[in-house]
Amino acid sequence: MNNHEEQIKSLINSIRNICKANGLGGDANEYKIVTQSFLYKFLNDKFLYEVGKIKPSIKNYNDLKKLKENDYKLLMIEVANNSAHLKPEHLLEFLFTQQDQNDFDKTFDDTLNDIAISNNDIYSVHTGGNTDIRLFEEQLIGKSIDDKSKRQGVAKEIINALANAKFNFDDIFSAGFDFFSTLFEYMIKDYNKDGGGKYAEYYTPHSIAKVMAEILIGNDKPQDVTVYDPSAGSGTLLMNIASRIGTDKCTIYSQDISQKSTNLLRLNLILNNLSHSINNIIKDDTILHNHHTATTKMNYIVSNPPFEPQTSKKEWDDMKAVADLQRDRFPFGIPNLVTSKKVGTKTYIYLSFLQHIIYSLTDDGKAAVVVPQGFITASSGIGKSIRQLLVGKGWLKGVVSMPSNIFATTGTSVSVLFIDKTNVNGKVVLVDASKLGEERNDGENKKRYLSKADEQKIIDAFHKLQAIEDFSVVLDYEMIKNKHYSFSAGQYFDIKIEYSDITAKEFNNIITTRTNRLNGFFAENKKLENEIATQLKKLKFTGGGE
Repeated sequence: MNNHEEQIKSLINSIRNICKANGLGGDANEYKIVTQSFLYKFLNDKFLYEVGKIKPSIKNYNDLKKLKENDYKLLMIEVANNSAHLKPEHLLEFLFTQQDQNDFDKTFDDTLNDIAISNNDIYSVHTGGNTDIRLFEEQLIGKSIDDKSKRQGVAKEIINALANAKFNFDDIFSAGFDFFSTLFEYMIKDYNKDGGGKYAEYYTPHSIAKVMAEILIGNDKPQDVTVYDPSAGSGTLLMNIASRIGTDKCTIYSQDISQKSTNLLRLNLILNNLSHSINNIIKDDTILHNHHTATTKMNYIVSNPPFEPQTSKKEWDDMKAVADLQRDRFPFGIPNLVTSKKVGTKTYIYLSFLQHIIYSLTDDGKAAVVVPQGFITASSGIGKSIRQLLVGKGWLKGVVSMPSNIFATTGTSVSVLFIDKTNVNGKVVLVDASKLGEERNDGENKKRYLSKADEQKIIDAFHKLQAIEDFSVVLDYEMIKNKHYSFSAGQYFDIKIEYSDITAKEFNNIITTRTNRLNGFFAENKKLENEIATQLKKLKFTGGGE
């Protein structure tokens, strides 16, 4: 771990400790205070960094305050979307000097609120109901701390922790995606999605995200392309592919039903220099309300959709009504409801997302989608129909079957499906990566991790069209049709019969040994037959009746 990473993680831990000491440990409000306090610190330093590149003479609050109003406006035009636009009184340096004033907690909240209002056009996330989710909570401290007597103290502790954290952001901002992806994962790792489960439920492992991005892009050099995730979660997949393409060469689009996930995605975009795409984040149900691709198709799509969430009959009826009206988007309909005593009512919703993804691609678009292992061999139903469509159209690029337990919170085995609408006359690569990786403890769970070499082995199999014994096969579409549209690499591996040279004497010894063993089985069987016959003869009718 480098020094910058240690310093930033130390700051995050300090804010967590402040929350814990004030009764918020593990509370949903802790998540808000930690992420939004860090975001304020980041925006403060990023603003000064960007301003300093334009006007090196401006280094602090006093320098910025000296600017005339018109000069400040011109400076903000040059800053553009590279940073949030802050006024002198928004700066951390100024807020630090106000901490001994009465009602400092209100001053702290008002400052964040004013930053949110000032930057609403760029940094707000939109909902399906045409409302905005602001950059900061309207009253972060006021609504998080029930005990009014503690609010000012908490606000002072936070502002001191932020002010005392000194980073060299020249180095940090040039560190790029790998640095901030690690930082982001550390920041959110203890926070639940909508109150249930750990972060890993909506956080795709980096190894999978990297493999998906590398295979999708390959040797291409995309320019001015669109990248979309209809179930974006916190944005790991989007960040990986945007980093691979270049953040200045792509525009991100996303949708997710979870507000917490959507807020985390916004934070991820800000950290990774993708603020220009924040307006394209939508919080809404993708299946019911398609906000992005009804008229505009996407060049690249990445997704790890929910597999089989609990679903009410009304929710299912609503989805079915939409699917019936939008047969171009859902040609095979909505999967049926499944009811069991153990999990209640659910539906295999990933099949709906898969149809939506195929519909949402441009004519030369590419997609990578995480699916449960059962999809690749389903013998009937919507799953098989989708496989037949991909093969029939020549849109299948390949499949990677991943090791089990690669997601920390589920033992479900997964595969990654690669779709490429330009692969009509190409080859298909199927990879069985189930034996790769190293198993480690991850809290109460066992988790499997792919090494860099494992990742590269999978990527090379695709890029180089490698057929490797018991690992990968390279097929044409006709071969897949002949195997009943199976996407499982193992079903195409050659059956190996091993031969070894032996002498006549060794052969006779083997035959003699096995004959003697077989004769022993026959003798034992005869003995059992005789025993059963003897016992049957002893049976007598003793009478009875009704």
